[in-house]
Amino acid sequence: MGEGKASTLVFILVVALSLVAFGFSIAAERRRSIGKSIQDPITNTTFCVYDSDVATGYGVGAFLFLLSSESLLMGVTKCMCFGRPLAPGSDRAWSIIYFISSWMTFLVAEACVIAGATKNAYHTKYLSSQTFSCASLRKGIFIAGAVFIVATMVLNVYYYMYFTKSVSSPPAHKTNRSGSNIGMAGYA
Repeated sequence: MGEGKASTLVFILVVALSLVAFGFSIAAERRRSIGKSIQDPITNTTFCVYDSDVATGYGVGAFLFLLSSESLLMGVTKCMCFGRPLAPGSDRAWSIIYFISSWMTFLVAEACVIAGATKNAYHTKYLSSQTFSCASLRKGIFIAGAVFIVATMVLNVYYYMYFTKSVSSPPAHKTNRSGSNIGMAGYA
């Protein structure tokens, strides 16, 4: 994967890893833990019983797949900071805009997914006995993460496309003004 030429494999891997992260995020939303208040007839105490903790695993899976997608792209493009400089022009400007935008949506997506996973794990692991309210994870946390995962995927594809255009275009050279008096030597 040489710098300057867009690789179809990179496009496919970034999209595939992001779509798997999206799928895990949707699955986590569908399998959120919900608590049920149960009263023990022997001790006459009320406690919460939560169903399975699958959503936490799905949330962590979404986190890891999106992280690997972003890491792959930043490794290939050398995080836009290292390697050949980008040629001036609109491709470089769009590359920078998409780079910053994709990082912002990436951070929001990762925050939503990992916050949902930890909050879900907190309910199922630490609030399972002798609590008076059966708190559960709020609806939409993983969906918000899924929306930002798709936004990150789209922005990453555009970033990579403009990055490769900007790197592959020939660099602009400055003209040397000291050699511009050719033909005028006899008049100096």
